[in-house]
Amino acid sequence: MGSAISAPVVKILFIGNSLTYTNDLPTLVERLAMKKEISVKTEMLAFANYALEDHWIDGKMQAMIESGHYDYVVVQQGPSSQREGKLMLDDYGSRIQELCQKYSAKLVFYMVWPARANYHMFDGVIKNYTEAAQQNRALLCPVGKVWKEHFEQTRDFSYYGPDGFHPSMAGSQAAAEVIVKTLFP
Repeated sequence: MGSAISAPVVKILFIGNSLTYTNDLPTLVERLAMKKEISVKTEMLAFANYALEDHWIDGKMQAMIESGHYDYVVVQQGPSSQREGKLMLDDYGSRIQELCQKYSAKLVFYMVWPARANYHMFDGVIKNYTEAAQQNRALLCPVGKVWKEHFEQTRDFSYYGPDGFHPSMAGSQAAAEVIVKTLFP
């Protein structure tokens, strides 16, 4: 009986908050990658209302990256359309990028979206996440941009969950599709 050669498992660490853990986005990414015959194993470090600064202060994120177990580190914080959020994306994105480079992981920014009540802030979210990814020479999963294009084309806001901020299952599924397309073109 011959042994089958198996493809390597791609290991992804998701760092974020409730926009990541709602509907278990990492598991959705694993399932979509499997449909493309890509084996993915995810881990998640996400807590309600956490920004990258909070994860940095806790220190667990650094220990996880320093383990050297990850191919990708996908980071997300709130919409970050305002100056303070942008500065945090840039500053902590740079710190995380240094760690990723040292431990052979690729940094990925997971662009989110504003609350529906703050729809007018979409362009700021898109701009700030795009610039943070460019500044840090990181990959960008433009989920917020895809959401906005969907809303403008369809006037269907069902990607938002009942609270008008967290994703519905359809919204999380759309996010997972963008992440998989970005990581595995």
